[in-house]
This record gives sequence, structure tokens and C-alpha cells, in this order.
Amino acid sequence: MPLARNKSSTSLHNPDDPPPSGPLSGPSSIEWRRQRLRQIGTPAAPHIDEAAPLRPTLGARAISYGTLPTSANSKQKSTFRTRHALGALPSLRIPKPGRYTNPPTPSVASPRSLRGSSYFAAQRPISAYDKPVGGQDSLDAEGAVKTNGIRVWYSSFTSIDWLHDAIKDSARQARLRKHKSKRGRFRRQLDRSVGWITVTIIGFLTAIIAFMIVRGEQWLFDIKAGYCTAGLWKAKRFCCPVQEDTVLTPRTPFFVTMFDEDTCATWRTWGEVFDSLASSEGGLIEQEAIEYVTYTVIAVLLAVISAVLTLRLTASTSFVTRKDSGVLSSTFAGGVDGQKLTDPPAGGAASRKVLYYAAGSGIPEIKTILSGFVIHGYLGGRTLFTKSVGLALSVASGLSLGKEGPFVHIASCVGNIVSRFFSKYETNEGKRRGILSAACAAGVAVAFGAPIGGVLFSLEEVSYFFPAIVMWRSFFCAMVAAMTLRFLDPFGSGKLVLFQVTYDKDWHAYELVPFLLLGVFGGVYGAWFSKLNYRWTRDVRNGTWLKRYPVVEVILVTLVTAMLSFLNPYTRMGGTELVYNLFAECRSGSPNTHSGLCVLNPPTQAVPVIGSIFVALLVKGALTIVTFGIKVPAGIFVPSLGVGACAGRILGILIQWAQFSYPNSPAFAMCEGDLDCVIPGLYAMVGAAATLSGVTRTTVSLAVIVFELTDTLTYAVPVMLSILVAKTVADALEPKGIYDLVIELSQLPYLDAKHDYVWGSLQINDVTDRDVDVVRVDRENTVKSLRDQLQELVEAGNSDSGFPILRPDGEGMRMVGYIGANELEHALSIVADDPDRVISFHPASAQSHGGPMASSISSLAEAGSNIFGVDPYDFTYYMDQAPLTVQDNSPLELVQQFFTKLGARYVVVTDTDGHYQGVIDKKTWLAFLDELEHKSD
Repeated sequence: MPLARNKSSTSLHNPDDPPPSGPLSGPSSIEWRRQRLRQIGTPAAPHIDEAAPLRPTLGARAISYGTLPTSANSKQKSTFRTRHALGALPSLRIPKPGRYTNPPTPSVASPRSLRGSSYFAAQRPISAYDKPVGGQDSLDAEGAVKTNGIRVWYSSFTSIDWLHDAIKDSARQARLRKHKSKRGRFRRQLDRSVGWITVTIIGFLTAIIAFMIVRGEQWLFDIKAGYCTAGLWKAKRFCCPVQEDTVLTPRTPFFVTMFDEDTCATWRTWGEVFDSLASSEGGLIEQEAIEYVTYTVIAVLLAVISAVLTLRLTASTSFVTRKDSGVLSSTFAGGVDGQKLTDPPAGGAASRKVLYYAAGSGIPEIKTILSGFVIHGYLGGRTLFTKSVGLALSVASGLSLGKEGPFVHIASCVGNIVSRFFSKYETNEGKRRGILSAACAAGVAVAFGAPIGGVLFSLEEVSYFFPAIVMWRSFFCAMVAAMTLRFLDPFGSGKLVLFQVTYDKDWHAYELVPFLLLGVFGGVYGAWFSKLNYRWTRDVRNGTWLKRYPVVEVILVTLVTAMLSFLNPYTRMGGTELVYNLFAECRSGSPNTHSGLCVLNPPTQAVPVIGSIFVALLVKGALTIVTFGIKVPAGIFVPSLGVGACAGRILGILIQWAQFSYPNSPAFAMCEGDLDCVIPGLYAMVGAAATLSGVTRTTVSLAVIVFELTDTLTYAVPVMLSILVAKTVADALEPKGIYDLVIELSQLPYLDAKHDYVWGSLQINDVTDRDVDVVRVDRENTVKSLRDQLQELVEAGNSDSGFPILRPDGEGMRMVGYIGANELEHALSIVADDPDRVISFHPASAQSHGGPMASSISSLAEAGSNIFGVDPYDFTYYMDQAPLTVQDNSPLELVQQFFTKLGARYVVVTDTDGHYQGVIDKKTWLAFLDELEHKSD
């Protein structure tokens, strides 16, 4: 059926804004769709000069970023959120014009007829979601695989349809298995190998990026103290290599700076460079003052550059993709009088929130994305570049943060970019998340040199669905990343693990008591750190003038950090170097005192060493609370390890002092008079593991990471005991870990499948939204009326949902299907030339399901066939003809399982007779759970 055309439609043909190539194509540009939807119902649209730009300066639009926002139209019906007195969640400012982050759609001519072969023969856009899966032979009844409708794309800040992706992949697999020839078997083998090729590339590239970040961070960190005369690009540890094993034991990693500055002729400090400014008398004091000033100035400069890159390059307002709604715009007019439907309500617009994708560790956002949420641009190339460069700068500035957590985000960016080159993952968001899970494992593998721990971390902490094939590929990806990094040797030590330490002695039974105490300390610290950081972020960072000046906050925090850290040798050194020295075992006869941490005579040496470590503990702990959350790339692993290692080293020195003073005590009978029986470094390792467990609430993966990074299994039982005690104590004091609290602060729509809810007397009727606008097939649904309904839907903040399609049946209404907002917008933009044409929706039948709704329907876009006589005004193809339904007398736990186990986007509620009652979409369910959790608290 040919499409009508008007005079204004030809003006929309801009090579930069190509129209879609058909109903089954991917998204056209948002400007093209917006112009098409705006012209619906306009009797005489003004002619637009072809030379005029189609991208005017548009106002920002608010996209729901969380659960349910308040209605943007004061005339809208009451929503679930307003009826239940739920507060409005902050929205994101996403302007319509801007840089597109997905590949451009090939330009094609606008079709005059959807039945013409030229329409279907056009090249299919590479950004299309439902990729063609078959040719003409797939149209056989035996080979046709039933699907549940067509999905065109996922907009930013919406949920994916796990069920549709699973069904689509099943249809793709069925098509591959149908071919029994040699070519068919080869294609099946090639399809199986694509996943392994993808994770191999991801592991390799992740290791290369990690190598460059580590090398860059080493040089930038040392440049604060001076430079190498033998080569300005050399870090201090490479400029002044240690030649004698009498100074450093063979077991000590080469990357640790343990040499005497006076013996290194090739390293020149800034105090020596500006020595002419110092007077002859008291020159030493003035030289130290010069070094103090240069250290602080360079630290602030590095942090400011990192913050500026983060704020300028990764603000959420700068990421606009073709997969966004063209309806949401301040210039989108509707109605006869041309009134703007997006005018703010009388009560004022809701507060808007801007995210900075490169800031923080990225793990909370990765958890949300892997649970089925879409954030376009968060895993893109621009974010990858900014995160990598900014991370090296922020860590080198000396701030109390680490680079290990952000490696997970960086690896996920690599995984997302690589997977987009393979249509198997580009057009299937569900399968792509399996690749992202493998990438997370590679990120931990290069961060800690712990490939096995990386797989377990991906399983325990970030992944939502982790089937066996994902575990195998994660293991392989982590292995490739670790192997590549081992060959690159970023530390110059020839070692893979970050903190290479070994212990010669076994643990004793009496030491279980101090290990238990360290577990309690880790749990208390982790809980209070999470509480204080949460309150600091909520009340100070987001509740004062600091919110408007994030760069000023970075400058203030860096100034305080530099001034406090320079005065203490243990806070001045890098985080990884501090943790190594605290972990290290002091060996008899070695002059290496590990920066003075080796206590040979406790009565005379213990007190000053304990005092210095305690000051470092307080400084590191306090600075980490105010640092984590500033607008720079920042991790929490190393600072938490450092605090716990300080506490453990202090306890170990105290026990060593007690054993030295009372060697014949029954408590130390197992030592048999050996004054080296107690190893303070062991206590530091146990304390570090306990503290990190208290902060992040990880258990099994953390224990394995500790085993791998310390290269020892001798102390598996003490580490496991301290981790379990720390998590138990932390959960008792604060049920949520730091990542869960960040998710709560950012209003991320993360549905925790591990949380158990007490439903009490609540029923499905208490959460069902009965005011959802519907499409009734017994009424006349024109192009214009559906456009107006779509605009009302997105104006109400429900762009992530859609419309139930109903038909009358006796005293009630029965479901025909469900059409999403994106699918309706795409379909309307194609038929926008005829606003008065009636749109049809047909109920599914066994015969029609084997026809156009088969997985082979997409092949029409390539084969040029019109065998089915596709009607452009029949939107049945976009309709989910088998939505999940639940009876209103079902328990709420069943709905929870639908969303967590099946990954549903929405659930339709019916009565016992099968009549339609309402809809529960994912964001409504999240708002309900949030309300339920706050009531229980």
C-alpha cells in the first residue's frame, strides 16, 4: 500500500538525516523522526529550504532516570507515583542535537511505496536492532520460528527486553541449525567461534590499555618529586634501578621505590633544580619547602586536568544517539493551536541531574547496565578515552583513591566497543551483556593480576545473569588479559601480581583471636565508611555550593591531601607501594627495613612506628571518605586495603612486642622461643582483606583475589575467617555496601535479585497501574491520534513503557497485544504523510504467527519480496502478541520472580476471567519496592 506524500516531506531528505529503510530497519536520525511526527495533522506545512539545517538549537529534555518521575503535564491523569505519594526522582538533561555515538545509517531514498521492491532492496542500516535472520527458504512453514514482535531500538535510560532477546537468539540458532550442508555446518562453527574471538580481542586490548595507564601513572606520580636526567620520560623506579640484592631481597618487586635518593645520580629533585633560590644558611629547610610547594602545585594541576576532562567530555548532556526519542523536545508542537506539549507544569519543572560518565569507579553503573538498563555513551569510546587518561592523572595526583575499580569500567568499554563489530552482539542486548560480564573479569585480572578472582568478582558482584558459557568465556578473557599483561611487564618486575609477598612461617592457633578482631575492625570501618561517605555526598557534596562547583571541590580535596600526605612518609608514597610495604615480611639479616616498618627491637622502635602508621590510618581513612565521589575517575579498592593494612600492621607489631617481652608465656608456647615467630605483615594482609570486605561486601572473590595478589595459600583460613566476620558485622551495622549506596544516591534503577522482601498484606492491586493509556481496536485509531497518545505518554515520564492494545469482550476488555513507545514512534514516522489514515492491530493466530511474525520476516528487507503484502498502516508487526500476564490474585513474589528471573519489562495484570486490569512496568515495580523498603526501615 503506497504511502501518501505531501509537499513538505521532500524537504526532509537530508543526506545527514536519512529516513529509515523500512518497518524493519533500525532507527533513523532523531531529527528526521521529529520532523515527520511534527508534520502529522498539519494541513499546509510551510516549505523548508533544503539548504536550511534540520537541527535547530533545541532545549534540553528531561528523561526519567530512576523509577517513576512526576508528570510533566498538569492535565495528565494521576499516576502510580502520585497516588502513593512517591517523591520525584531527578531527571537527566539530554539535549536532542549533538554527537551521535552509533554508526551512521546508510543514506537511502525515501520510499514511495512499502510494497515496491526498491523499498525492501535498500541496504539495511547497520544500527538496526532486529537483524535479518533468513532468506526466502526461511519462509517455509517448517523453518519459520515464532517470535513476539519486532523491536526497533532501545532508547537511553530504558530497560531491555530479556525475553525478546532470548527468543530472537533462539530463532537465529534455529535458522543456523536448519542448514545441513557443509556450508551450513561451517557457518555454525563460525558462529560459535565469534564469542571466543570477541573475548580474546577484549582481553588483549584491556591489557594494553592497562599497561599504558600504569606506566603513565608511574611517571606522573614521580614527576611531583623530580625528574630523571637520563630520560625525562622515565619514572623514578626505572631511572634508578636497584643493582644489589643486599638492599632489596630477591622477593621484593622491582616497582617499589626503596633506594636512597642520594645514591641515585640520575634522579634530580625539584629542590635541587631550584637550589639557587635557597640561601646558604638554612638551605635544607628552604629546599624542603620548595619540594613541598612543587609537590602540592603539580598534584593540584594533575587533579584539575582530570576533573576538567571528566566534566567536559563525559557529561550526560553531551551524549545523544540515534536511538533516542524524537518526541521529547521543547519544540515539538501538537494540537490545532500549536501549543507546546512539553511546556512545564504550573508547579515548576522537576530538578534535573547531570551525570559524568568517567567519574567514580563505574562499578555501580556497570551493575545497573548488566541488570538490563541502557545508558548510551557510558561504555563508548569517548568515555573510554577520558576514563583512561583521567584515571592516570587522578591517581598520580596522590588523592586517596585507586585505579583498580575503574579498570572494570574501562574493560567494559572495550567489551562494548569490540562487540559492536559483530552483529550477533550488536543487535542483541541480552547477549552483549554476557560479553560485558567477561570484560569485567578481564578488568579485575589486569588490576590485581588475579584472573580467577576476576571471574568470581564478575559472578559475585557485577553480573546479573551468569550462565555457564559466560563463565567459560570470562575465564578465557581473564586469562588472555593476564597473559598479555605478563608479557608487557608494566612494573618491570617480571611478576604478574601487584603485591608479591611470601611468608616463611605458618600461622598458629592463638592468632585466630587477633584475626577475629581484625575482622570486626574491617566490618565496623566498612559500615561507618559507607554511612559517612553517603551522608557527605548527600548533605555536603550535593546539598551545598560544592554541587555547583565540582572543580573547586577537587582543588580543595587535592590541596588538603597534598598538604597532609607530604609530611608523613606512609601517606606520601603511592597506595600500591604502601600496601606492599605493610604486607612485606621482615627477614633477619636484610638491611631492607621497608621504609622503617621493620621493628627489630620493639621496646625502643615500636612506639614511633606505630604512631606513624596510626597517623597514616587516620589520614587515609578521613581523606577517602571525602575523596570517593568527586568528579574524577576514582576507585575504592586500594584506599580500603591501605586502611586495613595499617590497622593490621599495628596489631601485628603489638603482638610482636608482647611476644618479645614475654617469650615464655603459655600463649606463645608454640613459638618455642623464636623471636621472629610473629609476622606483622601477615596481620596487615588479613586486615586489608577484612576492611575491603566491609566496604564492598564481597567475600569469595575477594578471598581469591587476596590469595592471587599475595601469591600464598598458607593463610587461607585466617583470610576467609576475617572476611566472613567483617561482612557479618558490616551487614549488621549497615545493610548496604558502598556500591549499593552509590546506586541509591544516583537513583539508578537496579533491581536486586538477591534481596528478600516481606510483602505482608500487600497485594498485586496495590501496585497495579490502572490509569495506563490504552489502544482499543474497536475504536478508530488514526496516525494523528496515536501520535498524540505517544506524546502524552512520554510527557508523563513513561517513555520506557508503551500501550496495552485491547478489544472488548463482554463486560471487560481482553488483551490483543502490547506496543512499546519506541516501536510506535518508529512506525508513525514512516506513515506520517497521511495523518487521517486508520492504523490497524490484529490479534495473533496460529496461521499468521507462522507468516509475517516468523523470524524470517526481516529477510524481506534484503530479499525485496512482497509475498506477505506488508501493509505500512498495520502495526501488528511491532506488537508483542504474547505479553506476560499475571492474575490479580497472585502473590507479589510471583511478580518479583517475573522481573528478576525472566527479566520482564512489564507484566499485564488480568482478573480471574482473563479481563485486562492494568500494567506493572519495571520502573513502577522499582518505585514500589523502594517505598516498601523505606517503610520497613
